[in-house]
Amino acid sequence: MKRRLLLLSLLAVPATAHAQGGDWQTVVAPDLRFRLEMPAPVDKSTATEQEKGHAGARVAWAAKRDEEMFDFDYVDYEQNWFSTRDTKQMARDLGRGEAEKAFPRAKFKYVRDELVTLQGWDGYALDIQDDGGAAVMMRTYIVKDRLYRLLVTARGDEKSKIAATRFVDSLRLAETRQP
Repeated sequence: MKRRLLLLSLLAVPATAHAQGGDWQTVVAPDLRFRLEMPAPVDKSTATEQEKGHAGARVAWAAKRDEEMFDFDYVDYEQNWFSTRDTKQMARDLGRGEAEKAFPRAKFKYVRDELVTLQGWDGYALDIQDDGGAAVMMRTYIVKDRLYRLLVTARGDEKSKIAATRFVDSLRLAETRQP
């Protein structure tokens, strides 16, 4: 799966981010279109492989904290790529990806599996949990011709889940979609 290879490659290249008290830091986009919080240190990478519709490389940031993974990436698509499509359905399809195969419902509980919005933009939230309470939380958002994705793993304890929620809820965009 390309995303798993990307996640492994994310750990190799250092990133620049601004310190923000404690062991978290704020990551700001080079084009100032977003910001989010991640545990420090954060590594930045660029993936050169492109899929259908991509207008540029995938840019990603990754961090590890107590063996938990915090991953964020974005990729720009060709102009008007999403405007001719149902962005709610696209967010669902891109947000779920191969989840049904990787996390079969017979073994995992789908805690959250729904359409969401971020500042008016369409997105998808998928939270999956095992019997021990360990979780994978994923968020996918389509903003104009850009796709944003967040993925975090969390152990079953409260401290870990608080950190995971802080990460997925920290994404802020420069633009709000007008209805």
